[in-house]
Amino acid sequence: MSTPTSTRAPVEAPASVRFARRRQPARWLTAGVALVLAAMFAHFLITNPRWDWRLVGGYLFSADILRGLLNTVLLTLLSSAAGLVVGVVVALMRLSDDPVLRWVATAYIWFIRAIPALVLLLLIFFLGALLPKLSLGIPFGPEFLSVPTNRLISQFSAAVVGLALVLGAYSAEIFRAGILSVPAGQLEAATALAMTRRQRLRRVVLPQAIRVIIPPLSNELVTMFKNTSLVSVVGYTELLTTVQLIYGRTYQTIPLLLVACLWYLVLTSLAMIGQRYLERRFGRGFTAGRPGKEYSR
Repeated sequence: MSTPTSTRAPVEAPASVRFARRRQPARWLTAGVALVLAAMFAHFLITNPRWDWRLVGGYLFSADILRGLLNTVLLTLLSSAAGLVVGVVVALMRLSDDPVLRWVATAYIWFIRAIPALVLLLLIFFLGALLPKLSLGIPFGPEFLSVPTNRLISQFSAAVVGLALVLGAYSAEIFRAGILSVPAGQLEAATALAMTRRQRLRRVVLPQAIRVIIPPLSNELVTMFKNTSLVSVVGYTELLTTVQLIYGRTYQTIPLLLVACLWYLVLTSLAMIGQRYLERRFGRGFTAGRPGKEYSR
C-alpha cells in the first residue's frame, strides 16, 4: 500500500517573516496635545511681565529665604523621624494579640484622622490654657516634678509634635498594610523552621513588606514638606511664613509666592529621586522590566 504524497506547502523560515510596527495614533494625538499645552504654559511664563523673574531671582537665595528653607528642612526631618517611630509602634499595636493595645492604637488613629492637622497644631500649642503645668508623680497622689506647660511647648516643639502625630497615624496604616501583604503561607513556613517572632519579622516579613510600604510612605514624607506650611498658625517661621512676612512689607505677592513654589519643587524632586532609588533597591527580583508596563499598553 502506497503512502499518499503530502501537498502541504513548505513552511518558510522565521527569518523571512516581516513584522509591521503597530500604529498607535492615540499616542501621537496625546503627544501633540501635551506639546501644545506645554508651549502655551511656557509662553505664559515668559511673556507675562507680572511674574517679575528678576525679582524672583533676587529673592531666591536671599538670607531670609534660605533661613526659612533651613527651618522647613529641619522641621521635616525631625517630624518625619518621630512620626515614623510612632507609626511603627502603633502598627505593631494594631497587629498585637492584646485587645487593649489594639483598641488604644485604633482610637489614636481614629482621633488623628478626624481632627484637621491645623486644629491639632493649635490644640498642642495652646495646651497650657488647659493644663497650666505638666507633672510627674503618683496618680491621684503626690507630685515629684512639675514644669509649666508653656515652658515645654514652644512654637518649634508644638510644630514637631503635631506633625509627628499626624504622620504617625497615617504611616501606621501603611506599615500595617505592608505587613499584612505578606502571604500567610510564608509565615507558616518560617514558623515550621522554628524561627522566633522577631526572626520572622526581620527575615521574612520586612524584606517583602518594605516593597509595598515604600511608595505610599514616600508620598506621606513628600507631603510633609508641604504640611510644614501649616505651622505658621503657631508663629513658627519656616519657608512660607518667611515669604508671607516679606510680601507683607513689600506687597510683591506673586514673585515671592513663586519663590516658595520653586523651593518646594526642589525639595519634592529630591524626595522623589530618593523614592525611585529605594523602589529599585528593594524591588529587585520582584518585577521584570518597568513595573506596571503591562497595564499601560
